[in-house]
Amino acid sequence: MSKIINLDEIDKKILSILMKNAKTPYTDIAKEIHVSGGTVHVRMNKMEEMGLVKGASLTVDYEKLGYDVAAFLGIYLNKSSMYDDVASELAKIPEVVGAHYTTGAYSIFAKIICKNTNHLRDVLHDKIQPIQGIQRTETFISLQESINRSIQIVDEE
Repeated sequence: MSKIINLDEIDKKILSILMKNAKTPYTDIAKEIHVSGGTVHVRMNKMEEMGLVKGASLTVDYEKLGYDVAAFLGIYLNKSSMYDDVASELAKIPEVVGAHYTTGAYSIFAKIICKNTNHLRDVLHDKIQPIQGIQRTETFISLQESINRSIQIVDEE
């Protein structure tokens, strides 16, 4: 497990602002939290070097690109020791956008984005189910995403 990194309030405020909008300029962050732009820059570099910050992400509306189906896949493995090999194979499938090693009924819980249900069927049948080590899968189609956010690391004032 990773070592917990202790941050001061300035670091937490910087992260909190960027977690809401990764495109926020450092100068705007500096003005909001009453420090210099250089301070924000140095602290972000420090958090990147520590491995706390792992880049920035872009949120895309997949439906507007023609990807109309989001599904979750519960994956049962033949043996839990096959997790690394199966996860490595799943990572090669572009439609698989996330995967978690889990407790409970499934060994792996994955998120898949597809153009339509036919595309989903093809991904399941032709790409996922043939992977060595997968015993069977259960598919859950998402009808609507209600919440997609980062955690809150500072108290809102």
